[in-house]
Amino acid sequence: MAVPKRKTGRARTHSRRSANDRISTPSRSTCPQCGEVKLPHRVCPNCGYYKDREVIETE
Repeated sequence: MAVPKRKTGRARTHSRRSANDRISTPSRSTCPQCGEVKLPHRVCPNCGYYKDREVIETE
């Protein structure tokens, strides 16, 4: 059985694991009705439209 000759340092362990900790920003799309930036596949919080149809009444 393979056994390490030396203890793996904390810096090496943390730097290897840090690649999984990066959080990517969510993708953004523009609303075809009002042009505001919104999350894809969700109702536009500004105008209330989703797929060329008003889902939420906004004033």
